[in-house]
Amino acid sequence: MKITTRIVDGVTVVDLQGRLTLGEDTEQFRTQIRELIQSGIKKILLNMGNVGYIDSSGVGELVRAYASLTNQGGQLKLLNLTKKLHDLLTVTKLLTVFEAHENEQRAIQSFSG
Repeated sequence: MKITTRIVDGVTVVDLQGRLTLGEDTEQFRTQIRELIQSGIKKILLNMGNVGYIDSSGVGELVRAYASLTNQGGQLKLLNLTKKLHDLLTVTKLLTVFEAHENEQRAIQSFSG
């Protein structure tokens, strides 16, 4: 799992590349999100376009990240879901929890002040 972050108009965009699976990948993701939240980041957009595979542990980490940020008064949204991930989130009804976007600029504009 390769994770890079960038700031666009006050929103922290986290670009994920690789697999989000049990073990080192989910631990790396969890640590990155925790560090962002602890540093006061309130607006996170997860770019999932280059995530080739996600297992139940990965989905669990997405939910944990969402809950952690929401509890801190922040917002976490998803960008560029692959068809597989979109289908998985639809089946698990998590697409009703996560706000997902196809267009980065529109996603960034959707964050409230």
